Amino acid sequence: MMDWNKLLSTKRFSQDTIDPISASRSPFHKDQDRIVFSSAFRRLQDKTQVHSLIESDYVRTRLTHSMEVASVGRSLGANAGQVIIDRYLKGTNYTPAEFGHIVSAACLAHDIGNPPFGHFGEDTMRHWFETGPLKQGHLDELTDAEQRDFLEFEGNAQGFRILTKLQNWRNNGGLRLTYATLGTFMKYPRISSVSNLIEDDYAGKKFGIMQSELDSFKEIASDLGLIQRGHESYWCRHPLTYLVEAADDICYSVVDIEDGFKLGRLEFAETEDIMLRILGNAPHRYTELTEKSEKISYLRAKCIGHLIGEVSQIFADNEKVILEGNYKGDLLHHSSNASIFSEIENLCKRHIFNHKERIQAELRGSEILTSILDALFTANLEWEAFDANGTKLSPRSHVILNLFPDKEKKPRYEWLLEMTDFVSGMTDSFAVRQFKDLKGYI
Repeated sequence: MMDWNKLLSTKRFSQDTIDPISASRSPFHKDQDRIVFSSAFRRLQDKTQVHSLIESDYVRTRLTHSMEVASVGRSLGANAGQVIIDRYLKGTNYTPAEFGHIVSAACLAHDIGNPPFGHFGEDTMRHWFETGPLKQGHLDELTDAEQRDFLEFEGNAQGFRILTKLQNWRNNGGLRLTYATLGTFMKYPRISSVSNLIEDDYAGKKFGIMQSELDSFKEIASDLGLIQRGHESYWCRHPLTYLVEAADDICYSVVDIEDGFKLGRLEFAETEDIMLRILGNAPHRYTELTEKSEKISYLRAKCIGHLIGEVSQIFADNEKVILEGNYKGDLLHHSSNASIFSEIENLCKRHIFNHKERIQAELRGSEILTSILDALFTANLEWEAFDANGTKLSPRSHVILNLFPDKEKKPRYEWLLEMTDFVSGMTDSFAVRQFKDLKGYI
């Protein structure tokens, strides 16, 4: 069983000193601030959440979504913190607020590794590696795990790389967040090449650790006392990670249908019906509202508050099982409203995710990312050939390589990582500009 005293480690990544718990500003509160002031977090303002930015200036971006998730996560964390303190930590310096800060910080960072154009951007990068470099034999010299890091490219793993390495890259340790926050951030604590996944283990649905950061996570997991699965590079989640996941699920389930209504893709009646069924009955003040948009916004707020209470109770009821590493599934789908969330998912697929404007935006995104990846990969291959036998670079590749100031010889895995770092770090707008530059569009 995991130990909360270890799980709340204030040790900072790549820093020997341990921050004390302060009543005025805890180490976990500092984690929040470090993430908020990072350039990677700021870039989320120009990254697609669900709807393309050109469709409306109302709907959520990755930035506003992350802030909303952090707000919900703070409440979930504080509620869970009170339960944990009462059960295990009486007489310590911990307060419920510390738990709220940990979960909120992890929530702020939960999408920080996502490439431009939403999850479609991830799919495009995976497809490009499979149909291009892999098929052409350019990945043959990589290990199986290294290949999978690209073939199954994952924004969650990229996020951990950003937090621990790429941000503040001149100083070892990235943002130097606490182990508690980094452990809570890690939604999928396994490498890409694990074959024997545990059934219904949501921690194993995807991978969250690239080979380049494996040693770093091993150090964090050891300090936190995370339970290892059968595979040496497959762990159970930090218990607070379930709250990060629930906060994300609550926000995108309820908010997606609000955005869908505001964009005219969902009817008022069906949106209202779903939200009222989540609540069980209409709130008292609801009858005082007359404008449809105001009604939906009010119901959205009430639904989020209702689900925070329900999920907090589910976590409290299952905390011991979670601490043992034996919890299956996610918190929200143990809710009495689980069938409604499945209904929301299907509704969004029919009327939002497959909408004409979104499909057109994804087509543009596919062409943009594919062209950028082609150009970067070709330039790096030419640089390898030049370094090996002096083969002359094309003028185009010579210019492209100026985007990468460090031209020292590197193993292919490392320069492929640099390439995906560059592309995944782009905002939607920057990717469009890079595409235009490559194509010579004015």
